[in-house]
Amino acid sequence: MDFDLPTLLVATLLLVLLVAGRPAFASPLFGIFFRWLRWLTFAFGAAGLCHDLGLIDRPLWALVPAFFLLWMLAETLFNWFAIAALSLGPQPLFPRFAANTSGEEWPTHPRLLRLRDWLRAQGFRPAQALQAEVGGGLRLRLSVYQDAAATLRVQVFFLPQPGGALAVCHSLATNTASGHRYVTDNLCLPFGGFYPESWLVERRPWRRSLARLLARHHARLARAGETPVPWADDPLADLNAQQRELERVNTELGFLFPPAEREEHGKITLAGRYRVWKECWLLGYLGRSVRYDE
Repeated sequence: MDFDLPTLLVATLLLVLLVAGRPAFASPLFGIFFRWLRWLTFAFGAAGLCHDLGLIDRPLWALVPAFFLLWMLAETLFNWFAIAALSLGPQPLFPRFAANTSGEEWPTHPRLLRLRDWLRAQGFRPAQALQAEVGGGLRLRLSVYQDAAATLRVQVFFLPQPGGALAVCHSLATNTASGHRYVTDNLCLPFGGFYPESWLVERRPWRRSLARLLARHHARLARAGETPVPWADDPLADLNAQQRELERVNTELGFLFPPAEREEHGKITLAGRYRVWKECWLLGYLGRSVRYDE
C-alpha cells in the first residue's frame, strides 16, 4: 500500500469546503458524511505522513488502523467529557416549554416555507408555536400542527446549530383508544434514556422527508389495528406534562440521579452517560438510534 498524496490533498480540500459550507446545510445526513470523511482523512493522512517521513517503522497497512483507532479514542474522550459537562451543567435535560410570542415562529427559508405549505395542503392546521431555553442563550423552537380530527399532531423542531444554522426535524404523535402513544420521528439528538411503557417510539433519523415519515406513522397504526383518539390537552400543556413524565421515568429507572443527589453527582448516572455516549456514536456515524428502530 503506497501513500497517495494527491488523494489526501483532494480529501483535505473537500473537508475544508464542507466545513466552510456547513452552516448552509444543517442536515443530519450531511453531518454523517462529514464525520466519516474527517475520520478517514485523519487516519490515512497521519499514517501516510508518518510512513513517508520515516517517523514510525511500520507498514502503512498497519498504521492506518492504528490512527483510525486513535481518532476513535480521542472522540470517545471528547464525547465523554461533553456528556459529563452536560450532566454537571445548569441546563435542564427536559426543558419546559413556553408559548413563542416573539413572532419568529417559522423561518423564512424557501424550503421551509414549502414544507409549511405542504402541511396546510394535507389538511394540517397550526395549533401552537412553542419555544424552550436549552442553554447558552440558544432557544429550541417548535411549531405544532394538528389534523382536522385532532388525532394526529405534527411537531416541527427547529434545532439551533453552531454558526447560526437550523436543523429541521419532525415528530408525529397519536394517542390511541388502547392507551398507547405512537410516536414516529426523525430527531437527530442523542437521548439514550427511557420512555414510559405506554409510549411506542420509532426513530428514523435517515428519513428526512415528512411525507414519508407520515406514511410510516399511518402504516404503524394500521398494522397494529389501533384506533386514534383526539388529544385532550393543548400542545403546551401536553408537552410539559411529557417532560415531567420523562424526568420521572428516567429517575426511577436509573438514568438520572434523584434530585437530592444531583448537586453532588450531576444529573446523569454513570449507566446513563454510557447510554448517551453509545447513542452519540450510533447517530453520529450510522444515523441509528440505540433502541427505537422497529
